[in-house]
Amino acid sequence: MQVILLERVAKLGQMGEVVDVKSGYARNYLLPQGKALSASKANVEAFEGQKAQLEAQNLETKKEAEAMSEKLNGQQFVVIRSASDAGALYGSVTTRDAAEAATAEGFSVDRKQVVLGQPIKDLGVHEVQVVLHPEVTATIELNVARSPEEAELQASGKSIQELAAEEEAAAEFEISELFDDIGSAADEDGDSDVVRTPEGDAQDDSNS
Repeated sequence: MQVILLERVAKLGQMGEVVDVKSGYARNYLLPQGKALSASKANVEAFEGQKAQLEAQNLETKKEAEAMSEKLNGQQFVVIRSASDAGALYGSVTTRDAAEAATAEGFSVDRKQVVLGQPIKDLGVHEVQVVLHPEVTATIELNVARSPEEAELQASGKSIQELAAEEEAAAEFEISELFDDIGSAADEDGDSDVVRTPEGDAQDDSNS
């Protein structure tokens, strides 16, 4: 099926180009999203008549998108989720979650603008693309953690594996300290079995 593009579409073409696409792709995405028109003679003529206006509109929205991209690019947003000790999420982080996290921090982002290369199913800091305009994309980070405190540690560069190793080391240190205390107490109990005779000589009272 031939369509005329009303805006730049990645891997397909620029505004005004007539391209061949699969009918399903055109009917389910390009046409309802207002990204293209069927390339009938009437539509091509209509586009030519509106081309200057459409290009001006595109330039204006591109400038707005570039301004927003400067503010949004590189921002990190925290998403709190339940996960196993190994860091696997009970579920996944979606485009809606990403959009809501950005919006909560004052950025107007729609879930349709968010592009996930693959589902986010693990704790950690993940890069995500936000398409603000057909020609403008921003990169944000989603800091997926089990708590705000964990998110802060991850933001400082520590991975969930490093955090788990630190917690394990701390637990082992506490256990070793506990055994040291028990050992010291046992030594003190052992010393209490030694008593002194009226003459001042020490003798073991443990068998008396």
